[in-house]
Amino acid sequence: MESTGMNTATAQGAAAHAPVPAVPGAPAVPGIPAVPAVAAGPVIGADAPDLVTVPTRQGLEAVDIIRRAASRAGGVGPVLHDGSGDTLGFLVPPGTADAWDLPGSACTQTNGRGMRFGDVSPASEAGGWLLPPEAVGPVTDPEVLRAALGEAARLIEAADNCR
Repeated sequence: MESTGMNTATAQGAAAHAPVPAVPGAPAVPGIPAVPAVAAGPVIGADAPDLVTVPTRQGLEAVDIIRRAASRAGGVGPVLHDGSGDTLGFLVPPGTADAWDLPGSACTQTNGRGMRFGDVSPASEAGGWLLPPEAVGPVTDPEVLRAALGEAARLIEAADNCR
């Protein structure tokens, strides 16, 4: 499996460049897709979810793993995709970034920057929701996500070694 080699230390340094959702009409930030949502109200401060970003292939596998495992508490929460198709972002509970250390992924605090939930329009080429907030649970449990990402990495590595 190809790894980005990102860990907690590099994730903190990359926080300014992590794909945090932006609100339509907000100032454009290079590399950050705009989330096609109609604002219903801001998510602010301590209540704002953190964002775990992973390579798309691993993220899609993890979504499937969580959805198939009925025993995994809470299921999968909202998931973002970027327009280039390189990364997926899982919303996780606030505070997750403080202890996230899974290689190949990054977890950043959003502090509510640009996040608004409400009516969601179709995804745009610039990025948007793979799983919108109103279609799934509020956030993904970080331990469930960690386990699913680990399983996804092993599945991808096994598949790549069979080629």
